[in-house]
Amino acid sequence: MRTRNTMGFFGKIALVLTVISLVSCTASKLIDIYFDPNMDLGAVRTAAVMPFDNLTREQMAADRVRDVFINKLLSTGEIYVVPSGEVKRGILLLGISNPSSPSTEETVKLASLIKVDVIITGTVREYGEVRSGTTSANIISLSLQMIEGLSGKIIWTASSTKGGISTKDRLLGGGGRPMNDVTEEAVNDILNKFFF
Repeated sequence: MRTRNTMGFFGKIALVLTVISLVSCTASKLIDIYFDPNMDLGAVRTAAVMPFDNLTREQMAADRVRDVFINKLLSTGEIYVVPSGEVKRGILLLGISNPSSPSTEETVKLASLIKVDVIITGTVREYGEVRSGTTSANIISLSLQMIEGLSGKIIWTASSTKGGISTKDRLLGGGGRPMNDVTEEAVNDILNKFFF
């Protein structure tokens, strides 16, 4: 009888630890996403994707990630993305000096000029190879935000980090996955946070 009570006690502790673990995993998942509860994201039909800000040493990182993002967003069939040339023309006509971080006024004017519901901006924080001892792998870290065209208000943000050196890489070597695969995984992760 004493053993049964002891087993019940340990079972309850295991249950409490499992619940705490699940709650902390869910909370950490929610930290890297925000959406305005007053905005119907399902009503977004057209978007302009601005040139991304590049905080990495790789000069072409922002352009590469932006291209992958535009292609993946178009492939969902949910949102029409204005061609990059139209976005560039609008930026030049309005004289936007920092397209990766337009002001509220610039955002509203651009959205009106090229007739889109939202403007999407982004930042590539990490892109390329990371090393630890003799092991290396590719990593990407990016964040995006969606700005409503009528008000210039941020209605959605999300971030994702993918790749890096895994335990398998440390034990077996191999150099990790190709950069394009890691980039597509991060972009898919971000899109899943929008179309949830």
